Amino acid sequence: MKNRVSQITPEILEFAALCEKNSTIDPTLYEKYDVKRGLRDLSGKGVRAGLTEISEIVSSKVIDGKEYPCEGKLHYRGIDVEEIVDGFISENRFGFEEVAYLLMFGQLPDEMELTKFTRILDNYRKLPTNFVRDIIMKAPSQDMMNTLARSVLTMYSYDDCAEDNSLPNVLRQSLQLLALFPLLAVYGYQAYCHYHDNKSLYIHCPEPELSTAENILHILRVDSQYTPLEAKILDLALVLHAEHGGGNNSSFTVHVVTSSGTDTYSAITAALGSLKGFRHGGANIKVSRMFEDMKKNISDWTDESSVADYLIKLLNKQAFDRSGLIYGMGHAVYSLSDPRVNVLKKFVESLSKEKNRMEEFQLYSLVERLAPKIIGEERRIYKGVSTNVDFYSGLVYNMLDLPLQLYTPLFAIARIAGWSAHRMEEIINASKIIRPAYKAVSGRQEYVPLKAR
Repeated sequence: MKNRVSQITPEILEFAALCEKNSTIDPTLYEKYDVKRGLRDLSGKGVRAGLTEISEIVSSKVIDGKEYPCEGKLHYRGIDVEEIVDGFISENRFGFEEVAYLLMFGQLPDEMELTKFTRILDNYRKLPTNFVRDIIMKAPSQDMMNTLARSVLTMYSYDDCAEDNSLPNVLRQSLQLLALFPLLAVYGYQAYCHYHDNKSLYIHCPEPELSTAENILHILRVDSQYTPLEAKILDLALVLHAEHGGGNNSSFTVHVVTSSGTDTYSAITAALGSLKGFRHGGANIKVSRMFEDMKKNISDWTDESSVADYLIKLLNKQAFDRSGLIYGMGHAVYSLSDPRVNVLKKFVESLSKEKNRMEEFQLYSLVERLAPKIIGEERRIYKGVSTNVDFYSGLVYNMLDLPLQLYTPLFAIARIAGWSAHRMEEIINASKIIRPAYKAVSGRQEYVPLKAR
């Protein structure tokens, strides 16, 4: 932070002020010209910008011509995610590979198809010769999302058919990235720890008989050891993060960038840039840091009044980062509930018992119960507020002893399945570049010669 501040010179500050002065738009103009800020109307409903068969979010029902909020539902290719989870959990197997197949190919695989698919991923789970040494270990970034993005862009140089946007080639590239994302993220983190934190460097190769979730834990941990419950709940987290409706910021980014005709590596790197933001994939880090601050400032985690007072301070910009937000609460689409939370919470409690961290889980549960009521009393809101998946995912990763730097890359490891499906859908169906309209609201000016200014 000190280095960053030292680079902001008085001249930069002066130009920044000039930029702000001449680029700030009168907020009333958005209403005057009926501009949907954030591509959402005043009720928060997204503007329809396309069609997709990949996934759907349900947050309301129409009864007698009127729209009413309902318990949230998430469908992958028309199938309720909760049913998908119940299916592979009841059969005591991992589900992420099956979900990736479903999202990318539009149907559930049979046993032979799933075996063939996982075998392809195993074969692709190898980085080019010296890639770890020459790319990942050189100038490691303190942000793993930047490391991941740089690695993806560099993969272009190792691909003889990088510019071939035919469907078979894009599918081949997508499967390779799906297989390699865990390695790129974890190795990037280990390189950073070695060079910046002086920790021992160890590189474990993935094992072909392991699932994606198991391989993440295997290559990350020094002893490669993990419990069955740890692997299952990480696999579940990957399933729940694999896709979330075509309108989420990073998947929409894939559509926009793909429509320009660019290559796969550029499109996926753009999506990574989107996911990195704290309003999108980086939100669970904010939740984790908020709870760390909460635990430091509340002596009795079971005292409802103390927890409520802290939450009020958050809303009044008097606690944590003074943003006025309770991170992990509310969603752009869901109002009554986020179905991913309903699924994840069942397993979070089991993991909390295994890790002897039930006191912490109960604090999260208390905040989950108190926050919607407090937000409703303190703020004027247009729809209900409930916990979103980021609320519990950070706790899950923390109990799995996963480093904070890998929280958002884990999101990317899951979401590459959805991004790949959206890129292929855009290639198959689109024929025009995506170009929304922006209304210019600046007044006309005459050009003034330099010496007359």
